[in-house]
Amino acid sequence: MTLKIGGVTLKNNVILAPMAGVTDLPYRVLCSEQGAGLVCMEMVSAKAVLYKNKNTKELLKVDPREHPVSLQLFGSDPQILSSIAGELEEGPFDIFDLNMGCPVPKVVKNHEGSALMKNPKLAEEILTAMVKAIKKPVTVKIRKGFDDSRINAVEIAKIAEACGVSAVTVHGRTREQYYSGKADWDIIRQVKEAVRIPVIGNGDVFSPEDALALRKETGCDGIMVARGAKGNPWIFREITEYLETGKKPERPSKKEVKEMILCHGQMMMEFKGEMAGMREMRKHVAWYTAGYPNSAALRKDINTVSTMEELAALIEERL
Repeated sequence: MTLKIGGVTLKNNVILAPMAGVTDLPYRVLCSEQGAGLVCMEMVSAKAVLYKNKNTKELLKVDPREHPVSLQLFGSDPQILSSIAGELEEGPFDIFDLNMGCPVPKVVKNHEGSALMKNPKLAEEILTAMVKAIKKPVTVKIRKGFDDSRINAVEIAKIAEACGVSAVTVHGRTREQYYSGKADWDIIRQVKEAVRIPVIGNGDVFSPEDALALRKETGCDGIMVARGAKGNPWIFREITEYLETGKKPERPSKKEVKEMILCHGQMMMEFKGEMAGMREMRKHVAWYTAGYPNSAALRKDINTVSTMEELAALIEERL
């Protein structure tokens, strides 16, 4: 169940995916406490770090409780990416990851994120430069390909391995699919068979059974959970327990959900301030309470909450 990436030994092989607007410091700590073997930060623009963008400072903060932690950089300039990795190496990050999967138009337009899937030569230059610049492990997160006419995850993974990359994560969708349709796990299997470095499978893991099926179908070394972790930090505990014992753990009780929301809200307030923290909590509460009776009404009312006191009262009254 453990997984080694370069010189870093993870607590287990179930990993929280990097998700913009989701995997901030408070949520990573909660997922780590619930058993995530590695937590990945929200992606950070190498250019933004270079130009000392003030918003980036918050994105780069790490809590001692969340190790091991992976910092994901995005960009398209080998020089900038490698020098920023070098500059940040002394920081509290265990692993450096290159984003080659983000499908967002403004990122792709800049030839960054999943646009790099279209340019294997540039990807090779970036990964070579990053591996040379730092001693900490460099990993890469890729997609199946850019679109159905360019499915090249195997080619890119082989390039990454040759560059000295320590592990590759494969999301079984093309950029054109975004997050729709079904993830193609077979491409993950193909990558696993093509390289010797650890391969982490990503896409459509929403339950312990999904995690086991992904491992069985692909032979992947690690399991990355993305949307399945939204409002569901318990999924890490559940997957690790299920993979180890074969027994499916019980879902958290309503009391546990309430406690988690309040703990999350408190951490958000401490980290981002009350106003910003409560605004951020609105989407998290919607995820935490999805599927509960009257959750639609609760989601509507959560949008008016602006203090921790109001959040606590609403959760106590409605959940």
